[in-house]
Parts: sequence; structure tokens; C-alpha cells
Amino acid sequence: MNTPTLAPVAELIARLAASIRPRLSAHTRLVGIHTGGVWVAEALAKELGLPPPAAIDVSFHRDDHHLGNGLKQGGRASQLENVEGAPLLLVDDVLYTGRTVRAALNEIFDFGRPLRVDLAVLVDRGGRELPICAQFVAATLSLPPTQSLELMRDEEGRLSFCLQEK
Repeated sequence: MNTPTLAPVAELIARLAASIRPRLSAHTRLVGIHTGGVWVAEALAKELGLPPPAAIDVSFHRDDHHLGNGLKQGGRASQLENVEGAPLLLVDDVLYTGRTVRAALNEIFDFGRPLRVDLAVLVDRGGRELPICAQFVAATLSLPPTQSLELMRDEEGRLSFCLQEK
């Protein structure tokens, strides 16, 4: 199924990096949410000349894990060191209800209290259930609740979006 009008992922990453660059500090650390957010964070790190990002798994902080949601990541261990006093840039591929971001914040605070956490996403698709917003957004897209937008990575590492019916 084709995605609605949306720029190629490489263009979205370049757009996102351009909006982040002026507000980037020398101490900013990138943190990607498994899995799509990690892929985006890796591309942003290259684009911005930053060290490789940390990766976090939010599975066990999701408020709907008892329903089987959020556990598809497989319970990976977060790869995050002490974040005490650090400015963080939390990265995800698609912002929808806000529940994944809420879970990510809980996971981050297990590793200390950062100076601040900014949120960067490739696509904001609306439909928020929690009061969460991204400071950096490459594209805004409106989708019905019956559809989901998934970031895919092929064998060569190229990223693309796929629109799925739920």
C-alpha cells in the first residue's frame, strides 16, 4: 500500500537535522526508541556529526503492555548510561498517541535526571491521547485510526515508510 503524500525518508531526516542544528549544544546526547527511532537517531547522528545514539526499549514501561502492546520489541536491554544533567534529544519515527514517548521518559529517568529532554520525530500523525508534543518534526500527516505508518529498513539500510491497515 502506498503512503499518503510524504517526502522520502532521507529528505525528512535532512529536514529534521536542519531544524535541530541551530539548537544543538556540544553536550546533547541522542537517544533513539527501539526500533524505528534508533534508525532515525543513527541517521541524525551522521547528519549532525554526533556520536552514535543510545538506544532504549520502552516495552516494560508501556501502560498497555498487559494487552500485548509494546512487547513486539522483544525486551531488548536499553543501552543508556547515566543521563544526570545531560541535555537529551529523544528520537522516534512516528508520533501518534504519545504513549511510547511517555514510556520512553520513564525509561530515561531510570538512568538519572537529565537537564532536559527534547523530542524529535520524522512524522507527527496526530491522534494524541496524552499531552505530548515534539519540538522537532519533519512532517505532519493526518491518518485515520484504522491505519498505521511503519518505518522499514531494507538489507542495505535504506529507510522507507509503509502504510498498514490495522
